[in-house]
Amino acid sequence: MKRAVVLGAAGFVGRHAARAFAAAGYEVTGIGHGGWTRDVWRSWGIADWHVADVTLDSLLTYAGDPDVLLQCAGSGSVAFSMTHPVQDYHRSVTTTLAALEFTRLHAPECRFVLPSSAAVYGAVETMPIRVDAPLSPVSPYGTHKKIAEDLCVSYGRHFALRSGIVRLFSVYGIGLRKQLLWDACRKLTVGETGFGGTGEELRDWLHIEDASALLMAAAEHASADVPIANGGVGTAASTGHVLATLADALGTPARPRFTGERRAGDPVDYEADIAQAAAWGWSPRRNLDAELAAYAQWYLADAA
Repeated sequence: MKRAVVLGAAGFVGRHAARAFAAAGYEVTGIGHGGWTRDVWRSWGIADWHVADVTLDSLLTYAGDPDVLLQCAGSGSVAFSMTHPVQDYHRSVTTTLAALEFTRLHAPECRFVLPSSAAVYGAVETMPIRVDAPLSPVSPYGTHKKIAEDLCVSYGRHFALRSGIVRLFSVYGIGLRKQLLWDACRKLTVGETGFGGTGEELRDWLHIEDASALLMAAAEHASADVPIANGGVGTAASTGHVLATLADALGTPARPRFTGERRAGDPVDYEADIAQAAAWGWSPRRNLDAELAAYAQWYLADAA
């Protein structure tokens, strides 16, 4: 049986990716932090779960000889990186270096997959964003993701380690209890309507199931040349549209209003060029408005 190791498997991206690899016939080992029970982690397709920091020692202890190593460990918050840059660095960079070194020394035939972020691009004027666009991150979070990518490129160039990188844009889906959709549901359901920005900001929203399928495609196409794909749908939606759709689905009379204030580290507009992902045979399948409605219904049921 093929084996996959998912680092950070208790996180939102990690657990969905683990389930996708398990469904494809992999035996999945998860390593990271998360207070979930055996019944829960097994329901996500994980055969073995180990609570540990992602270090070379923990990988030597638990990772075995994987066919795929998926590096989902790390920070997932621009805001956190602005207030805790050192911790964010260690979560994203130090863990990636440990995983790459483990692969070099003990699993050289393993395919390494790094879920990176569109934050590596920074403020971009030309849309859609191509994977060969200049990288100029505007937050520690984006800077640390770029360093992690550079490490993959270095290990490919110097040690022929096979990697694939997916720069995820705005990932969403049922079960995500943070970021814009979760915060918006919490506010709108109690009549709070104020949101930062203008409402015209554009984001490329990628459903978590589509993101998981793209990470699997990255594993299939991993090479020492370290191919990179954008993880988006290729069509951006405004924040105003997303929040209005969410408010309608929640059944609340509250209408989002915007303060005009921008959060430090956040770019204005993002829309992905998904040509590389399409070349891998991948295409998005989820409809944004339908999935926003599903998220709202899940929130209402979860909060009941």
